[in-house]
Amino acid sequence: MISVDAFDLKILAALQDDGRLTNQELADIAGLSASQCSRRRMRLEEEGVIAGYRAELAGAALGFELIAFIQITLATHSPDNAKKFRALVTRVEEIQEAYALTGDADYLLKAVLRDLKSLSDIVNNVLMPHQSVAHVRSSIVLDRLKESAKLPLRSIAR
Repeated sequence: MISVDAFDLKILAALQDDGRLTNQELADIAGLSASQCSRRRMRLEEEGVIAGYRAELAGAALGFELIAFIQITLATHSPDNAKKFRALVTRVEEIQEAYALTGDADYLLKAVLRDLKSLSDIVNNVLMPHQSVAHVRSSIVLDRLKESAKLPLRSIAR
């Protein structure tokens, strides 16, 4: 774990809200000079605390109307089979997130799709026929109550 102080936390919190802030804007928020802020940001980037910057796209505005969570149970629990499944997940662009789980399902996938036909295609033509997969169960999101990629930085300051 990387050591961060109160200034670093202010910088990180501000960047989570707006990754396009200039060093001067960050400095004003953090209570530092622009050069101090720049050095801190560079250190946080070099240490991997700031993993990158990107534009957050509005999926619905681009026609991605459907979010589905898909539970996967593997056919066999072997390292080779898990490796094959992970390779499949990496290739499927519609799968935004994939998690290995404890419990009844082996994996949970989050897929962003244009419509029900797209979900059907992923389930029936990509996941189900794959040799590593035994069982697929999907759930369609009806309403998004909260979405955030922000880390709870206040818990670090305690």
